Amino acid sequence: MKAVVKTNFNFPKQKSLYVGKVRDVYNIDDKYMAMVVSDRISAFDVVLPKGIPFKGQVLNQIAAKFLDTTADIIPNWKLATPDPMVTIGLKCEGFRVEMIVRGYLAGSAWREYKAGARTLCGVPLPEGMIENQKFPTPIVTPTTKADEGHDQNISKEEIISTGLVDREDYEQLEKYALALFQRGTEIAAAQGLILVDTKYEFGKRDGKIYLIDEIHTPDSSRYFYAEGYEERQAKGERQRQLSKEFVREWLMANNFQGLEGQHVPEMTDEIVNSITDRYIELYEHICGEKFVKASESDDVAARIEKNVTEWLNANMK
Repeated sequence: MKAVVKTNFNFPKQKSLYVGKVRDVYNIDDKYMAMVVSDRISAFDVVLPKGIPFKGQVLNQIAAKFLDTTADIIPNWKLATPDPMVTIGLKCEGFRVEMIVRGYLAGSAWREYKAGARTLCGVPLPEGMIENQKFPTPIVTPTTKADEGHDQNISKEEIISTGLVDREDYEQLEKYALALFQRGTEIAAAQGLILVDTKYEFGKRDGKIYLIDEIHTPDSSRYFYAEGYEERQAKGERQRQLSKEFVREWLMANNFQGLEGQHVPEMTDEIVNSITDRYIELYEHICGEKFVKASESDDVAARIEKNVTEWLNANMK
């Protein structure tokens, strides 16, 4: 199976193409977005040199499932998934912040805490915490949404005072984010997992707030196995987790954190295949069903183009 690392389609009534770190987003007639979830993988805001087969399908199908199971909390952009790697939805004007919700002190938050920080995005953190410890209640730690380079931590008051988002909208985004995190936590628990932290993106269309982009995928979220969590914490052991953190850890172990002068370590076939296996493992755990690989033909691009074009021709008004 060849990884899909680049697309350049010409869909009916296509107006533009935005290429993100992982997703290629096609603007269809300023009404719809056709989001192709590629097999590219990024870490430390750097797109790694090799793609991961089936990663795009995993991310797209998990996101589609969670968009459907949270639609009672907030309307979302999704209209259809005409291809395993594609979601088509409403075009919204995205807010310039990402809403990060953290239930546990992990990842970058732990690294900052360990270095002495006791506030994160304006949120005070309790003294005496250890890595992967649960917060008394989930916290919201937003970041700016950068077109290029690193997203930056930012506080609620900075967001409002600089006009990135007005107070009324921001407070609604916080409520939505916490409600989504609660739902995600409940669904994960039913599958023997802990939703540790995640990010949400929101947009507006006709004055109404929508949930956009992906949700509760291994690229946007961190999961622990619930079984043995307390015992591992008590012994100071590492938690068993399903997230992209294992990719970051592999890179850090090979002296790469996206800093100037550093080089991405060699991505052998063994490394690539192991990452594919971990993404499929998360899919099966969080969705509670077996992952079915889409067509393994070499011409995945032709399949995507055919499926999306047929949907647009049948549904565009």
